[in-house]
Formats: sequence, structure tokens, C-alpha cells
Amino acid sequence: MSAIALISGRGRLPHLLADRLHAEGRALVLAELEGFESLSAARDDVLRFRLERLVPFLDKLQDLGVTRAVFAGGVHRPRLDPALIDPATMQLLPRIMKAMASGDDGTLREVIALMGEWGVEVVGAQDICPDLVAAPAILGDVPPKAAEKQDAARGFEILRLMGAADLGQGCVVAQGQCLAVEALPGTDAMLTHLAALRADGAALPQGGVFCKAPKPEQDRRIDLPALGPDTLEAVHRAGLRGIAFEAGGVLLIDRAELVARANALGLFLWAREGA
Repeated sequence: MSAIALISGRGRLPHLLADRLHAEGRALVLAELEGFESLSAARDDVLRFRLERLVPFLDKLQDLGVTRAVFAGGVHRPRLDPALIDPATMQLLPRIMKAMASGDDGTLREVIALMGEWGVEVVGAQDICPDLVAAPAILGDVPPKAAEKQDAARGFEILRLMGAADLGQGCVVAQGQCLAVEALPGTDAMLTHLAALRADGAALPQGGVFCKAPKPEQDRRIDLPALGPDTLEAVHRAGLRGIAFEAGGVLLIDRAELVARANALGLFLWAREGA
């Protein structure tokens, strides 16, 4: 019987997918990259691996009958320890380093290609849990106003330009002005910085919209952006009016809680068609 591997990073998403796959009775192999533990804090059946020993890890998946894999959770590029690289992985190192030098998208494409060479098809989290993504709609009770819709349109234009440069997947726009863009430190750092600027009395336009979407050419089987209750709280602290995100392109973590909290905070959640 073929198995599916859940390759985990940090956050709630790996737990949601593991619970769904277990409930469906799927043959499941749980794995996580050392330094980004999540599942192993609650389970004792997690296979841990390092990038320096990537080939032995892929061989192990093959031995366990894994034919599909799903990536879930937050990671960033770890530091490689040359002393730990085994001979087989060393042969792949030029490919891996070249891919990493080309940016996040190039790195992810190379990961998918390598998995395929070991007979493992990478699938998206949304393929395992289709309810993680939303159809075009306003979720919750708070609709965006006309000015906020204009800000969202401007934000999605900015995201297209950012995606072409292989930058982040989020930005903030208020009254037509870009207040912040997501870079390597991520969404939380961007929103925390914006909240600090407002608290310090910076001359910024009031309100604003947090916009979120995958990069235009991104392979959507891996690294889709995600929104959860914590992000919503950060949006509120930054003084924004709501979130506009690409329908079908953003994973919603704990959707019911997310919508309920948005209603309580008076924020809109808008699954917007197209980026």
C-alpha cells in the first residue's frame, strides 16, 4: 500500500493535515526538518531529517512506500553544516546551491523535482483539505467599503510586481499608498513594525488593507500563503480595516475561529477573485 508523507514545519497547518489524513485512514509518514519542530512536540512517530542528509531521507521515504508528499508549516533556509553532508547528498549539492541562489521559487521547484526523481509526487495542502481555501466571497459579517476595495486593487497590483521579483506575498495599502511590504522576516514582522510606527505617532494614512496572494508564477503545491487568527490579531493591532486575499490561493487556518474573530474585531475578510 502506498503512503503519503507529511513534511512538516512550524504552526497549526501540519496538525490539521495530520488529523485529516489519520481520520481518513491513510497510510501516513510524518516527517519534519530539524530545527522546525511542530508535530514531534505532540507525537512520537515523527521522522526527523536534515538537508545535509537529504538523499538518505529520500531513500527512507522510498523504503516506506511513500509515493506522494505534502509540505505544510513554516520554515526558512537553515544553515548547512558541511561536516554532516553524506557522499550521496554531496553529489546533489551543486544543484541545491544553484537553486537556492535563484530565490525561493527556484528552490521550491528544485525540491519538487528532486522528490519526483525518487518517485514521490508533491501535492498541495489544499488537495488534502479543499476546505482550507475559499471561493470568492466576503467571509463574515463585515464588508469592505468602496475605498477599501480600491486599496485592495492597488495592493494586488503591488503583489504582482513583488511576485515577479520573487519577494514576499503580502503588503499593506491605505488611501492608495503602500505602507509596508512583506520581505524575508515575514508577515508578522511587517505588521508588528507597522503597529509600532502607528504607536510612535508616525504620519501614516488611517486604516488600510492587508493584501495577501501567492506569487504569479508560483507552484501552488508548496508554500501557499496562509492566514490564521494570529495574523488577524496582528492586522487589528496595526490599525487596519481588514484583509483582502486571493480566493483559492491562500490557506485559511481554523477558518471558523478566523471568521468569528474578524466579526468580533470589526474587520473584513474578503476572498478576492484573481490577483
